[in-house]
Amino acid sequence: MLQPGFDNTKYLEEQTAEILKRVELFNQKLYLEFGGKLFFDYHAARVLPGYDPNGKVRLLYKLRDKAEIILCIYAGDIERRKIRADFGITYEMDVLKLIDNLRAWDLDIAGVVITRYKDQPAARMFKNTLELRNIKVSIHRPTHGYPTDVNAILSEDGFGANEYIETKKPLIIVTGPGPGSGKLATCLSQLYHDNRRGIKSGYAKFETFPIWNLPLKHPVNVAYEAATADLKDLNIIDPFHLEAYGKTAVNYNRDVEIFPVLKRILERVSSGESVYKSPTDMGVNRAGFGIIDDGIVREAAKQEIIRRYFWYKTEYAKGLSDKETFSRVELLMEDFKLVPEDRKVVIPARKVVNRHSREGKNILCGAAIELKTGDIVAGKESALMNATSSVILNAIKVISGIPDNIHLLSPNIIESIQNLKKEMLNEKNTRLNLEETLIALGISATTNPTAQLALSSLKELHGCEMHSTHILSSTDEAVLHKLGIHATCEANFPSEKLYLG
Repeated sequence: MLQPGFDNTKYLEEQTAEILKRVELFNQKLYLEFGGKLFFDYHAARVLPGYDPNGKVRLLYKLRDKAEIILCIYAGDIERRKIRADFGITYEMDVLKLIDNLRAWDLDIAGVVITRYKDQPAARMFKNTLELRNIKVSIHRPTHGYPTDVNAILSEDGFGANEYIETKKPLIIVTGPGPGSGKLATCLSQLYHDNRRGIKSGYAKFETFPIWNLPLKHPVNVAYEAATADLKDLNIIDPFHLEAYGKTAVNYNRDVEIFPVLKRILERVSSGESVYKSPTDMGVNRAGFGIIDDGIVREAAKQEIIRRYFWYKTEYAKGLSDKETFSRVELLMEDFKLVPEDRKVVIPARKVVNRHSREGKNILCGAAIELKTGDIVAGKESALMNATSSVILNAIKVISGIPDNIHLLSPNIIESIQNLKKEMLNEKNTRLNLEETLIALGISATTNPTAQLALSSLKELHGCEMHSTHILSSTDEAVLHKLGIHATCEANFPSEKLYLG
């Protein structure tokens, strides 16, 4: 397991100070566009070992007396029922989840903005749902001329047509699920309305990646490109920053492309010259200053590139992504001379299948997991359970010091579950998936001290790496995520059936 390469405490201190400095710069009010994930930012945690996945919300908690939050969601994403890949929930459900989580941290929510609203039925129903739960909802329809026609944007028919969101605190966090949620447009709309009310407010951006003060081709920045391959984002040198200061800084293409227009909008709204000379100037990110071991984060980022390779290859096989996206990640792999087998758990997982195939046994799937000790444990599919269930049981047996020949699950419990699946639920595949296996283990633990010992070891799997030789089911994927296991899989279907349920 990798040692920490990132000092989270130092990072939070520097990040808090930088945000407060920017608030002071604009005297009355700062709209801070928050990119990335507020909660459970596992990408950052993987590429920056030591980074707290909930670091951003801890930061906001420190600033809670000065901050309130606006949540944005694009109406088109609601209509398409777009799914957040890491949790398997729709974007509108993610907004509800965000509100619950923010309230649990005692953070104030100013309201929700549904952006680019065109009276879509699903968006209208979501608005009703929020309002019935006493959550303030604002509607922003598509802004004529946005983002290039400044005259049209800054008019009564442009931002002037948007509903104004009343806020009380000096720091307004504007965030939302996924790219294209309308965060930037919402910030600019609020600046426009503030100016009409005599309020001198400002704008800044908080995006963890790419890290502006790392080299363009640093693995951490390249890992961000791999993670956003479907968005076709590219890291580039910020030409405006280079021209203004003679210093190299890294940004991504969309921010650089929109900067001239954004600068004009900010100057028109404030009736003066912008304090920003480059898109990098707009950022308040201090993540680069939290790195304490460059070698560790480089290696971690390379491993993330490989994870993304497997992810997009699988998404392409399932018809959820295009070949171009996968090809982009392949090229990034080639840039660093990486191969799939550089992920330590890949070969052991494949060996399980290959070994049993040579022996003439009907083993379809195999899996392997790397424990925190560095030991690798494998598992295989059987008539009783799938490979994911097998490898997890084998792993907690090793952690607990339980001999391999000791069975953790009562045969009666397994038989009962399999009969239920077959006779009552009419399922043809009666193998226990991971969720069913863990429930069975929990039941067995009530009467079996050995099962209880193994169950208590599950928490030791958090942060471990796992690989499967076949595509994981959505159920197994969700449970592995809850356990905090970083899982990848080959783009092989576990069955010849077209519908896998």
